[in-house]
Amino acid sequence: MKPVQPVQPVKRLALTGIAITGALALAGCGSSNVSGSSGSSGSSGSSGSSRAELSVGASYMPQPVSADMAAGFLTITNKGDTKDELTSVTSDSAGEITMHETNGGAMEQVSSFEVPAHGQLVFKSGGNHLMFEKLKRRPEQGDTITLKLKFAESGPLTVEMPVKSATYNPSTGH
Repeated sequence: MKPVQPVQPVKRLALTGIAITGALALAGCGSSNVSGSSGSSGSSGSSGSSRAELSVGASYMPQPVSADMAAGFLTITNKGDTKDELTSVTSDSAGEITMHETNGGAMEQVSSFEVPAHGQLVFKSGGNHLMFEKLKRRPEQGDTITLKLKFAESGPLTVEMPVKSATYNPSTGH
């Protein structure tokens, strides 16, 4: 029993020391964050707030049943402090790609979509979507379609969109 008693106070002392060290480290991080953000607002602070930070994920095209038309879905994420606007989508695979929104079951072509700051623009089945018109050839499951997304403020993004089965329903809810 004697070896057990000295070990417990040592453990408590060690845990107390770790807790104090952790608290001091957090306090130090907090103060350097505040002074760092105010002191560096001209460099990294303004670059993050002066533009959108866009990325694309969850892209797919269900294998089209028509030889000349298909739909496409994806999610554009903006981690930046500034909104942007998707203004057009092009691909060598289609003569034209139009953007559509669905409101109350009615589909309407739009010229652009806002990509909110710290938010997402989601294209999904039954909602916003891309329409590939005048397909140059009918995409088959397993193919990949290359798209170029153009924005009002940010540079263009190139997206490799896989062609999935006609009944594909991703786990992300699209």
